[in-house]
Amino acid sequence: MARTINKAELVDEIASKAGLTKVAAKDALEAFLETVTKALQWRNKVKITGFGTFEARWRQSRTGRNPQSGEAVEIPGKWTPAFKAGKNLKDSVA
Repeated sequence: MARTINKAELVDEIASKAGLTKVAAKDALEAFLETVTKALQWRNKVKITGFGTFEARWRQSRTGRNPQSGEAVEIPGKWTPAFKAGKNLKDSVA
């Protein structure tokens, strides 16, 4: 069964593979996440060749249903983050 790797474990892996301290690895990871988040807020794409592309996609408004009453509810459109895996990532997982 697959397990979930949390942020602290990811920092540990980055530190050991890159030969960094845990503090430096944590700072690098947080800088990466902050940069991607800011880019998506500005509706820019972040493309990492071989890994994948992060982008913000517009989700159209739609009609949903209230599960308790069955009443129709209008769900407004909104921007959502999306990730599309690159070829190298797809091939290594397959």
